[in-house]
Amino acid sequence: MTEQTADPDEHATFARVGSAYYPILVAVFTALVIISNVTATKGVAFGPIITDGGFIVFPLTYVIGDVLSEVYGFRAARRAIFAGFAMNILAALAFWITIYLPAADFYTNQEHFENIVHAYTQLIIAGLAGFIVGQTINAWVVVAIKERTKEKHLWARLVGSTFAGQLGDTLVFCAIASSAIGISTFRDFALYTGQGWLYKTAVEVVMLPVTYRVIAYIKRREPTYQLVG
Repeated sequence: MTEQTADPDEHATFARVGSAYYPILVAVFTALVIISNVTATKGVAFGPIITDGGFIVFPLTYVIGDVLSEVYGFRAARRAIFAGFAMNILAALAFWITIYLPAADFYTNQEHFENIVHAYTQLIIAGLAGFIVGQTINAWVVVAIKERTKEKHLWARLVGSTFAGQLGDTLVFCAIASSAIGISTFRDFALYTGQGWLYKTAVEVVMLPVTYRVIAYIKRREPTYQLVG
């Protein structure tokens, strides 16, 4: 293994993570992951289009992931991924404990709450597997292309990482999560997977101008960015 392969962050410019912007991005990233997993417990259909409620905000996690990878590097982005899913596991644990707490006499939604928690737990497993695969691919592609292009061709890093990362994420996630929202046929699974990948990729491409501006804003105001090389 070459030195460049062993440390993809070594030759490109990245900022240090001990700034005001990094923890804010990680906090937003974590919140979006939790919100997505809760809303994903409901299967949604728009005519022939099959998805789940996670489509509302989940693509934004990849926008934040691109910003983290481009500005702070692969290891910092991976740290955010692990932090997000640690909080998801904590949320699932809290939900399971709540199931077994004695219900008040006036509480009549125990069965519904259990159904949501069961689905959420399966989605946590699916999300953990898919998101770690997808975000790792996403972050690695951003950094690998940046090693060759330095500060040029940001669009290539963002689009290339989106196509590769979202494909890996969607395949793994849908394979595990489809039964949690009631998908039982191969046709529905294929639609759920294919349409989900196309939608999430399209959202990221549409969001490119915003992602560009956020990255440029943080690079200009991140005092350590030019000091790491």
